[in-house]
Amino acid sequence: MTVRWGIVCAGKICQDFVNAVDSYPDKGDQVIAAVAARNKRRATEFAKQLNIPKVFDSYEAMAASKDIDVAYIGALNPDHYSLSKLFLENGKHVLCEKPMCLNFKQTQSLINLAQKKKVFLMEGVWSRFAPAYVALEKDITDGKLGDVKFLEVNLGVPMEYVDRVTKKEFGGSAVLDIGVYVLQLSQYVFKDEPVRVSVVGVPLNDSGVDLMETIVLDYEGGRRAVLNLTAHIKLWNKATIYGTKGRITLEEPFHFPTKLTREGGTEIFSLHDSRQYNFENSAGLVYEALEVVRCIKNGLNESPRMSHKESLILAKLEDTVRKQLGVHFDADDQQYT
Repeated sequence: MTVRWGIVCAGKICQDFVNAVDSYPDKGDQVIAAVAARNKRRATEFAKQLNIPKVFDSYEAMAASKDIDVAYIGALNPDHYSLSKLFLENGKHVLCEKPMCLNFKQTQSLINLAQKKKVFLMEGVWSRFAPAYVALEKDITDGKLGDVKFLEVNLGVPMEYVDRVTKKEFGGSAVLDIGVYVLQLSQYVFKDEPVRVSVVGVPLNDSGVDLMETIVLDYEGGRRAVLNLTAHIKLWNKATIYGTKGRITLEEPFHFPTKLTREGGTEIFSLHDSRQYNFENSAGLVYEALEVVRCIKNGLNESPRMSHKESLILAKLEDTVRKQLGVHFDADDQQYT
């Protein structure tokens, strides 16, 4: 069974996703079959550049067609809910870029729909599928760090002039754009929901969104994560996990690292030789694609490594952080079934 991808949108992350999958030598029985975008001309250019065989006139036409099995949603944040819903309602599997939605209510609604339709749905937190993350989890599970007590993460990327981050109408918010990575890592390490969330921010920008904050997550048993986040300047973007027996560091960029440093040395995880990308280490996007295909072929509606429950916890944390900072979207006032 060949799993056929439909690419929803023709932006930079979609280009990286297609390149990562197409250039991977062991991608298995999957193909990039089609693309659709709001602008047909842009979709046509995208398809020509990336050798995609079919271009649809609209998202609706692609969702209704029998030419694709799974949709990769790479649109702006405010469109994640409506586009994912469109494809789920048409019986298509969905991989939606992070954040899955603007808030918890939208996320729960999509999960309910996917379960009703018996189709696969996953939030594209590609970090979870990085070989370095798999190695980190094994070290923790095997007890090499002892009892994990503390996590420190820094993530700073200069994005003061990037509309998708700074404009509320585009779903802008540092915590929704890059903060997903620090929050998901804390959940990946500690597994539980935090018992307390404390946020220290700076005044919101003129559009009413956050660009810098420190998030402290406290867990039962005296465990803590300190997460520093900024869209103003570049930080040393690494993460260190501390346990009673030692420590381990996901080297920069920690959200998809190729180096993992233990006290005895550094392990390197090379990415496959590939094409030019818009974002750092995007060749690693292939690992989430491999997981999606594996799950679909095994009849799973969610991934054990990035489950529906994980997406709901992540959405709840994002809502909590935004509320403490005073970031409010119109979507927060709406109800979803």
